[in-house]
Amino acid sequence: MMRKKGAVLAGLAAAMIAGTSVYADAAQASNKPIAVYLDGQQLQTEVQPLNIGGTVLVPMRGLFERQGAKLAWDNATKTLKATKGGTTLTYRIGEHTANLNGQALEVTVPGQISGGYSLVPLRFVSEALGSEVAWQPDAHTVRITSKVSLETSIRWGVNLRSKPDSASDATSLGMLASGQKVHVIREVNALWLEVETENHQTGYISAKPKYTDYASASLADMQADELIAYGKKFLGTPYEFGASPDQTKTFDCSSFVKRVYEDVLSIELPRVSYDQAKAGKEVSLSDLRKGDLLFFSARGLDIGHVGIYMGNNQILHTYSKELGVHVEAFDGQWKKRFVTARRIL
Repeated sequence: MMRKKGAVLAGLAAAMIAGTSVYADAAQASNKPIAVYLDGQQLQTEVQPLNIGGTVLVPMRGLFERQGAKLAWDNATKTLKATKGGTTLTYRIGEHTANLNGQALEVTVPGQISGGYSLVPLRFVSEALGSEVAWQPDAHTVRITSKVSLETSIRWGVNLRSKPDSASDATSLGMLASGQKVHVIREVNALWLEVETENHQTGYISAKPKYTDYASASLADMQADELIAYGKKFLGTPYEFGASPDQTKTFDCSSFVKRVYEDVLSIELPRVSYDQAKAGKEVSLSDLRKGDLLFFSARGLDIGHVGIYMGNNQILHTYSKELGVHVEAFDGQWKKRFVTARRIL
């Protein structure tokens, strides 16, 4: 195993030292731009690939993320860290050494900033991530075949779309059935994920929790912001005990929470606060984050009130005919009456 790993690293080192010399001569022989294809789809780069001394450099983000790597970028030091499975690649733009799984490798032609984008050696990056690279001289084309890590399961049949929206001009590329696996390329926003399927088809699917088991702190934060922004649209809406959750002219505490979660994220919570307190998972006060539900004793009940935690010690809720839906500090009586907090996202 060690001998095999050493051979792989040695091969990558040779690829780094030699750059992309396998196809460099052909690239230098023509002024035709180099086309890069990843799993059969052309990689649309922000700037044209550069051929420097036989080494082809391309913008880093698309190259890493399209091959299933998570990319962290330190703009202050111009250092990238890419991880995929058990592989970690660290490199500082402009330097002649990269670090692959703890081993230093020489970079003959260093990455550089061009047109405001960070460019990295195509072959080395791709092979470090387990992909295969082939040069087609006649077509002046690089073809990358990646090994996709399918880490996310489809929970509920969902459309794969051509755009991150459900408008009529966002073509459906097909239905992904429950049980299928996909790779999440990136979180577009609170409501959409860009994904790649097992047959290398890319598109966009809903980020709502009912559709996949994908979860991350960054997505939860964006979704909490969406919940709160939507809930605040109802500021001042009158309070009515027992209000129907099927309308928005009046709310009580639990109908308000139920409506916000359902409208924004298609999460169906129980109707009353006592039952809502059984949803999700319990979290401590020290671990609260935006979007968590706070439950309190009220009207002689152990749990008789619920509100949405907004962060910064603020609650979005309703219980008063005078105030309706409003924002209030999570202190005083609320700290005394607090019972539990539940995390739904």
